[in-house]
Amino acid sequence: MKKISVCTPCLNEEENIMEIYSQVKHQFDLLSDRYTYEHIFIDNASSDKTVEILREIASKDKNVKIIVNAMNFGPVRSPIYGIKQCYGDAVIFMVADLQDPPELIPEFLAQWEAGHNVVVGIKNQSKENPLMYALRKLFYKTLRKMSETRHITNFTGFGLYDKSFMDVFRQNDDPYPYFRGFVAEFGGDIGKVLYTQPKREHGHTKNTFYTLYDQAMLGFVNHSKLPLRLASFIGFIVAFLSLIVAIVYLVYKLIYWDNFIVGTAPLVIGLFFFSSVQLIFIGIIGEYIGAIHTQVRKRPLVIEKERINFDIDEKESENK
Repeated sequence: MKKISVCTPCLNEEENIMEIYSQVKHQFDLLSDRYTYEHIFIDNASSDKTVEILREIASKDKNVKIIVNAMNFGPVRSPIYGIKQCYGDAVIFMVADLQDPPELIPEFLAQWEAGHNVVVGIKNQSKENPLMYALRKLFYKTLRKMSETRHITNFTGFGLYDKSFMDVFRQNDDPYPYFRGFVAEFGGDIGKVLYTQPKREHGHTKNTFYTLYDQAMLGFVNHSKLPLRLASFIGFIVAFLSLIVAIVYLVYKLIYWDNFIVGTAPLVIGLFFFSSVQLIFIGIIGEYIGAIHTQVRKRPLVIEKERINFDIDEKESENK
């Protein structure tokens, strides 16, 4: 039978962790005649009872494996490290807040068996905050138009990835990768499963404005040079318009020398406008420099504090 690895990153999800475990287990109990599975939880240094609950689950179910990080490594690095520890015939990635519905697992597997080496979940509707959903759609649409590579709209990472794709992904040693972009660019024959994203029932999202902004800029920096080129384009356009305005002012002053008074308002407004444009593009350049700085340091994705139940596979291998 084929082995499926399910990867679930978590941070302070004590109210959801038992439910996500139970729902995934239920799906694979229904598929037990065709698949074996392992459920790998990677905990990003939770401060609540998440790890305690996971330990209790793992002590009763050897299909559950746990990686506990030494500290919080953020919402990009920890999930990527977790998914790289999955060595099943296929890997299913889903978050712990139950907004990635486990009941879609059979459909993912069906499309995988039909020949798709990657199957992604596309949230065509969502029960989350309408404003946030609209902003996310705007981001995906903007990134797709600006990107130099293919992108998948309304794809969060929830999906199934064949072993062949995972082998390619593990060769990527990017210390701060944009996984969704990598899937779209190198996923090959991608199957799609549409779903309505349910509302988060328990706990609060761990995504802050900063983490969402960080992931958005990571997508732009990794897949588009357009922001940098816009700086040059806008610089040329503004310089040209400034020259035209200056000529108009000069001609008008020469014609109406005694009556025309320029005043300080246009100078002040122009100064603040040009200063704002400069600061915006200095910030954009800073994002690219920051990405380069992250790349050259080559730091590890995470540092583990402990692993639980991973030794079972090692013992089975030795017995074989």
